[in-house]
Amino acid sequence: MAGLKTIIALSFVLAIGFLLVILSSALWKNYLPLLVVATYVVAPLPNWICGRAANPDDLFESSGSGVIDFGRFLTGFLVVMGIALPVIFAHCAFIVPTAAVMSIIGGLLIYGTIISFTMFFQEQEEF
Repeated sequence: MAGLKTIIALSFVLAIGFLLVILSSALWKNYLPLLVVATYVVAPLPNWICGRAANPDDLFESSGSGVIDFGRFLTGFLVVMGIALPVIFAHCAFIVPTAAVMSIIGGLLIYGTIISFTMFFQEQEEF
């Protein structure tokens, strides 16, 4: 059971993540690193959608494992894209390498906070 301290701590980490991504864009007046926020906000959605679409049943455990695996693959792809996108932008000299590092760290903090929120506040099903 997550309490008020957990909500405050996770909100603080989320604010630091957004601050790093926004500063990586605003300090150098190049707003391409903001694309990282979009990838990390969208990253948990395929896992959630495919988990709902699989509808696991107690009698048939492996009924929707292909759908769940596809959701995990898309989530992993989006997380890796959130890391690779600033690296590619820095390599092509679209953004400064320092902005790429700030964007990656901020994006990982954002994604980690989203996953932590879902883990701490997930409702347990009772039979």
